[in-house]
Amino acid sequence: MSRRGECARRAANAGAAVALESFREDVAVETKGAKTDVVTQADRDAQREVVSTIRESYPGDPVVGEEDEERSALPGAGPAWVVDPIDGTNNYVRGMRQWATSVAATVDGETVAGATVCPALGDTYTVDAETAVRSGEELSVSDRTDPEEFTVVPTIWWDFDRREEYAAACRGIVERFGDMRRLGVAQLEFGLCAAGAVDAVVTNVRANPWDTVVGVALVRAAGGVVTDIHGDPWRHDSRGVVASNGEAHDVVLEAAREAEP
Repeated sequence: MSRRGECARRAANAGAAVALESFREDVAVETKGAKTDVVTQADRDAQREVVSTIRESYPGDPVVGEEDEERSALPGAGPAWVVDPIDGTNNYVRGMRQWATSVAATVDGETVAGATVCPALGDTYTVDAETAVRSGEELSVSDRTDPEEFTVVPTIWWDFDRREEYAAACRGIVERFGDMRRLGVAQLEFGLCAAGAVDAVVTNVRANPWDTVVGVALVRAAGGVVTDIHGDPWRHDSRGVVASNGEAHDVVLEAAREAEP
């Protein structure tokens, strides 16, 4: 891996280790607004560990993070880092193993390297240059071509005032594809798409960079296609994310657009 890629992996592992110490322990849970938007002290401690690790090597780079007082917008020029200390906090506080610590290195708004560590599952996803890897094995998206054999994930949670969009997205999926999954961990869902375990991941929601940038890079490096809800190449500031193995992307886009109000 590149120097930045190694730093991303080291920082993600450091943050994941901190989060794992409190996993399935008695942790206090707070909400950040919506009842399902939760945060714990483990989120904050893990983010501090990630940021500290990054700044050992890159003290002057800006950091975009979900918690604490880090900036929330990815700069369009120059190097930056994007951190999600616990993606899937709702799973984490319920003792479910599907959660991850994710760190991306970006330059001019594009991901150049990243790591998503799932310590309770024993999996580490890394992306650097043109290669996506899970725990030492190079990844490739699925080669399925028949949408009726696809498994598709509706990702990024819809607020209560937008649940009709979620229902429409689910309807669009179940009417076109063989099966549906929702894991509640966007970065892991994208990783599974890169690994060929699922065939597409969709949302019409404008997602935060910490939920997407590593996963999108993984899917692309593994041979997949990622667009916005309009079918244009996805950027960190796009509305909607539609990732697929590329074999029936137009059909996946149709399903994602069912969610449009």
